[in-house]
Amino acid sequence: MIKPTPNPPESDLTSPYESLDSKKLNDAADRALDHYLCPPGSTPPPRKPRRMYAVTADFKNEELLVDACETLACARNIANDFAHLIPASQRRTLLGIAQLIMLGELAVNRVLDNLQLPS
Repeated sequence: MIKPTPNPPESDLTSPYESLDSKKLNDAADRALDHYLCPPGSTPPPRKPRRMYAVTADFKNEELLVDACETLACARNIANDFAHLIPASQRRTLLGIAQLIMLGELAVNRVLDNLQLPS
């Protein structure tokens, strides 16, 4: 049996500098890589540390409640999506867990509604 293509297939040995357009594209790719990967010898840009998951005293109550509400909403969506992938006997348990998460989310939302913001 004869293969229609050679093994390995022959490829064009095209230089990235063969034409003006390919040189521009190669330079742009190099700049993008340098920007995101930070070339050796240069100093990386300073990072602003995020401490959202290190709950410290400097967070306001409303920030913590909003984060808790979003976390509960995500957990409820995950539980509901996953419930459709498991057998019916286990599905009821997972949907019950999703309902408990939803009740917690409703309680956090109620606290947010009742919260008196400083004027």
